[in-house]
Amino acid sequence: MAAPVNRRFGSSRKAQYSTFFGYAAGVLGAILGAVLVIVSLVNPDAFSGLRSWAADAASPAAGVTAEARSAGGNAVSIVSGFLQTGSRNAKMQRELAEAKVRLVEADAVREENRRLKRLLGLSEENAGTVTAARMTGSTSAGTRRIATLDSGRDKGIAPGMPVRAPLGLVGRILDVGATSAHVLLITDGESLVPVRRARDGVPAFAQGNGDGTLRIRLINLGINPLKKGDMLVTSGSGGLYRPDTPIAMVDRVLRDGAIARVLSNPGDADYVLVERAWAQVAPAPTAAPSTAPPTEAAAR
Repeated sequence: MAAPVNRRFGSSRKAQYSTFFGYAAGVLGAILGAVLVIVSLVNPDAFSGLRSWAADAASPAAGVTAEARSAGGNAVSIVSGFLQTGSRNAKMQRELAEAKVRLVEADAVREENRRLKRLLGLSEENAGTVTAARMTGSTSAGTRRIATLDSGRDKGIAPGMPVRAPLGLVGRILDVGATSAHVLLITDGESLVPVRRARDGVPAFAQGNGDGTLRIRLINLGINPLKKGDMLVTSGSGGLYRPDTPIAMVDRVLRDGAIARVLSNPGDADYVLVERAWAQVAPAPTAAPSTAPPTEAAAR
């Protein structure tokens, strides 16, 4: 039999109850929410206990999440560090090599400053200093021992001027150019310097052997008083070299003299002082006061 045409779909009692309870739950929820909002506005601390309980309940889960996040970050860092180890190691090796170079350069600058300070002290003590110059080269072959300076007539250098380094005498000017000069080193075979033993003044001559050593020839022949380790200084005889300038140390005693090792190795002397001849800077002797009795005119 066909269903009646005027039947309504909302006539089901179950559907009506469902709709009613849904509206009722919505209204109650709205009322409850409004009440909670009003209470929180009037008394903010009313639900502090509830919030604390909720935070305590969620704390274990939050701790697990934090540990997982930390472990993940560490794992990423480990993997990233492992992948970048090669490049970082190469970079550190380059930085270490550069640091070693800088350290060597700093040591060289420190040593150069030390030598320059010593030269400055010599210049202040000696009023006969003409200029400070750099030794740019020396003969590397042959029997002659000649060095080159980077200063010449432009600095007032003239032939015959003594040249010394912080440790002692180096030689004398041989010839001069406009901006350079040649130095006859004391180790050259044609160099002859009057010397004496520092502790008692035993006179001698120091002649170059051409091999970096000096042949010490005694003036007074007889018993050789020289001993190994004796210090030799210039005597000032001849008026060229300033007296008491260190020059050499006795290394081997011979029958009529000794073989001495120079104190100032020209190969290690970067900067040197060029001085005037000692006769040019030595003060002239002052006249002794007269002891004659005053004349009658002076007495008046």
